[in-house]
Amino acid sequence: MTSNSQSPNVVTSYREIAASAERIFELIADPAQQPLWDGNDNLAEASEGQRVRATGEVFTVTLTQGSVRENRVVEFEEGRRIAWLPSEPGQQPPGHLWRWELEPAGEGRTKVRHTYDWSRLTDEKRLARARATTSDRLRASLDRLAELAES
Repeated sequence: MTSNSQSPNVVTSYREIAASAERIFELIADPAQQPLWDGNDNLAEASEGQRVRATGEVFTVTLTQGSVRENRVVEFEEGRRIAWLPSEPGQQPPGHLWRWELEPAGEGRTKVRHTYDWSRLTDEKRLARARATTSDRLRASLDRLAELAES
């Protein structure tokens, strides 16, 4: 099952994955795993040992064009929800948020919702990229995540 929705500044995609919420969440909450499933082809790498365990933590990733992003975790519930605000190192987040929500959907299945919310984005230089982040791009991440989690 796959579904998507889009409002002007909040883009969401979701699908059911044939894996446990715990297995899927490990792939999301460990930044070193994120480049494996990133459907935006935006993430190049992240150091091992940054597994997120609480709100307030910060993890860093290197983007494909070489710049680094700090990601401040603003929502966290182990195995169920994680969301972060990216920013340039040492800067305040410009206001866009990435969120993952997981809901068990029966034996060995999980409904996964992926949201990109740029309704509070203040950096005009990022608006074109934000507008280009469609539900199809989010679905590409979900599909890659499913492929990893189901293998």
